[in-house]
Amino acid sequence: MSFGQVELGKADAAWCSRVVKRRAGNFYWGLRMLPRRQRIALYAVYAWMREADDLVDDASDHGRAESRVEAFAERTHAVLDGAEPEGPLWRSLRWVDRHWDLPRSAFDDMIRGQLDDLRGRPIETAADLFDYCHCVASTVGVLCVCIWGYEDNDAISLAEDRGVALQLTNILRDIGDDAAHGRCYLPADELRAHGLDLTSLVGWSAPDACAALVGRWVDEARHRYERSAALDELVSEDCRGTLRAMTAIYRELLERVAASAQSSTHVPGVSLSTFEKVRIAWRSRR
Repeated sequence: MSFGQVELGKADAAWCSRVVKRRAGNFYWGLRMLPRRQRIALYAVYAWMREADDLVDDASDHGRAESRVEAFAERTHAVLDGAEPEGPLWRSLRWVDRHWDLPRSAFDDMIRGQLDDLRGRPIETAADLFDYCHCVASTVGVLCVCIWGYEDNDAISLAEDRGVALQLTNILRDIGDDAAHGRCYLPADELRAHGLDLTSLVGWSAPDACAALVGRWVDEARHRYERSAALDELVSEDCRGTLRAMTAIYRELLERVAASAQSSTHVPGVSLSTFEKVRIAWRSRR
């Protein structure tokens, strides 16, 4: 596979595709609508993000895992700075960067978010939560629009907002699953203000207070979707269908949380079937 003067081997492209198909879940059905060039590029970026995330999620020894994440960051810098890459992940990442010159800050912030997760950085306030969303999701939005192409510089800030909306949706639909892994991403000061802790939230022992807290963040996610609505018309026309499809899938998840907030505390949390994702993606594209 060749674009310009730089080639990406078919085996490397196929490897990235398999990672996305196996692991991307909600994003896969939107990404596959992209033109081939942008699709392969986003597959490569997703594979990089998946690898970074797995280094944290699979950590039984936190000290050793932190060293692996730091080594992963160093290797990322080296490849983006021109070092000869080895392996399908690194060859694919280097190929993407040669064509789009991706912002280094997006990769650095993503790794910072992973390290914060690994170190158990508490989400004490809304500002902490927004910073976390920036690291693990707004960075993804920025990389996406850089690869898709955009018509106005406002697209960057709008992509950051869209990333926050998507990540808040992820957090809200997986409250119970995150709690099972010892994590809580809703601000601790707001839990206390509602007379709750993580145990009482997951147990839904104070229904009105629990619903009010979850509803507050559903409203915030809705606000971020609405505030970033103009993004849909700013990215390149042949990539708009993907953005709309991915957003529609997540907005449906958010509305299901809104309709049955307690479901977000179950394990597994709120989800869509493959058929529902395909239907929503197809409808959004049309």
